[in-house]
Amino acid sequence: AIARALVNDPPIVLADEPTGNLDTRSGGEVIDILHNLNQSEGRTIIMVTHDPSLLAVTTTQIRIRDGQILDETIE
Repeated sequence: AIARALVNDPPIVLADEPTGNLDTRSGGEVIDILHNLNQSEGRTIIMVTHDPSLLAVTTTQIRIRDGQILDETIE
């Protein structure tokens, strides 16, 4: 799925639960890839997740519940 998302070299990558069905090691590898795309290539990554541990690699978080924005954090 990552290869398909990147094949046309998009400036913005949409990642819907990118680690949802993966084991811890594989999930970590996916997050490393996305983080490197952002840091080294300047791509914007928009990620939806239920895993709060992934917040550590983000610079902006928007929490949504029942279709309403609860809060926004920009670092």
